[in-house]
Amino acid sequence: MEVNKLILGDNLEILKTVESDTIDLIYLDPPFFSNRNYEVIWGDDGEVRSFQDRWSGGMEHYIAWLKERVEQMHRILKPTGSIFLHCDWHADAYIRVMILDRVFGYQNFVNNIAWNYSGWNKRLKLGFEKRHDTIFFYSKSSKCIFNGYNVPWTDKAEYVKVRKQKVYTDDNGEEYVLSDGGNGTRVKRYIKDAMEYGSPVDDVWRFDKLNNSSKERIGYPTQKPESLLQRIIECASNEGDIILDPFVGGGTTVAVADKLNRKWIGIDQSVQAVKVTELRLDKQRDLFSSPFTVQLHKYDYDTLRYKNAFEFESWIVQQFGGTSNTKQRGDFGLDGKMPDNTPIQVKRSDNIGRNVIDNFLSAIKRADKTLYDRNIVEQKPTGYIIAFSFGKGAIQEVARLKLEENIIIRLVTVEEIVPIAKKPTLTVESTTVLRDEKGVWEIEFIATGTSEAGIEFYSWDFNYNSENGFKADVMIDKIGKQTTKFKAGLHNVAVKVVDNDGLENVEVIKLKVNGKVERT
Repeated sequence: MEVNKLILGDNLEILKTVESDTIDLIYLDPPFFSNRNYEVIWGDDGEVRSFQDRWSGGMEHYIAWLKERVEQMHRILKPTGSIFLHCDWHADAYIRVMILDRVFGYQNFVNNIAWNYSGWNKRLKLGFEKRHDTIFFYSKSSKCIFNGYNVPWTDKAEYVKVRKQKVYTDDNGEEYVLSDGGNGTRVKRYIKDAMEYGSPVDDVWRFDKLNNSSKERIGYPTQKPESLLQRIIECASNEGDIILDPFVGGGTTVAVADKLNRKWIGIDQSVQAVKVTELRLDKQRDLFSSPFTVQLHKYDYDTLRYKNAFEFESWIVQQFGGTSNTKQRGDFGLDGKMPDNTPIQVKRSDNIGRNVIDNFLSAIKRADKTLYDRNIVEQKPTGYIIAFSFGKGAIQEVARLKLEENIIIRLVTVEEIVPIAKKPTLTVESTTVLRDEKGVWEIEFIATGTSEAGIEFYSWDFNYNSENGFKADVMIDKIGKQTTKFKAGLHNVAVKVVDNDGLENVEVIKLKVNGKVERT
């Protein structure tokens, strides 16, 4: 199973393809059941479809929609795995009784965690302000991983006040308290050690929601704080474990899992959710980060056509249902094989000619003459050639071989295996707005992207460095217009445009600021 992967698509269909008993921890924050359209956050087609599906039949339909997904999550969890399901008061009782107790079993209920947060709510005419979400913690079995969780004390005075114990000082000036040690004995506990050990966490968790000035903020309205996900991941998994978030949203789960040296899988039906999560992961990457992949509905022709040849060969063979050849020498020029061992050759080229057919025919005879002869007798393909397109000469020769010699060679275009589209185009204009008294120039940038699929959003990196890659300062810009300030010197500004298929393009603007602003 491929991990460290973002997947665009319906999580139910994707979950069905995951092998049973393979995931260590699942956190899901599904769209809440409420009567307001604020749940449509990204606003792209995939999310709107999901919203409409979820709402078409009221509470019963919502529960059925969620239950069939949770059933798949239960199947793919390891016996030592657990699930944390995040919800609010609209449906929490229904979710516990009608889904979690039935799918996981009442006996595997672990905690009803209340995430308490501050906020400014309108005064209610009846009742108290609602200041918490519910996170249900269920295990798959009694063997589930649980590491516990203590929160260290940071303030000695607060610790002493809460503990309500007399403080003593030893001969070395170290402060301690006397605690019950059992059997009527008293034991010495040094305050610095007790503060470092911390206080065990209960089932009421206090983390404030992210405000507009938070450094974590990416523009996702229901974004959860990283500290909340850190506690969940650390208490219920170990390094190297696989974490799954089937409603990836703003990407907090996978971003924290990546930082904590866990493997992860993130799924979302929204193009924008997947691409913003990709940007978030890119921004926190360093030399020690593990690589990750993004699976979209369509693939960019240019990216596939000009990527590393060996990587492309391995990837497209696997997409075709074959096994790639890990050797790069002594393989007769063959790049993989089908489940029945029929050879595959990949050409990362267009307009493949007749000579490729001749060379391939010679190679498959030498590689396994017995298999080659058997495929001819059984009128099966003797081999497959995958390329971006085939010339007239290649097509004619394949037809002749079949007609005159009963030799079947199947020509397969990349687009027959994976859908291909053209990435969006992008132009950027820059206009000097003003210069303040401290010699700082304020510059306005206007980006214009075009795509047959439609433009989803823009992102900006105002300190772009090609070695570090794109690190978004502004992740979500729906308009394509930004204003920022620069001091004298050379500056690289990069803007990325993402279309509704998730395909992207990047334009880098080189600026020279020295008494005036020039594009170099």
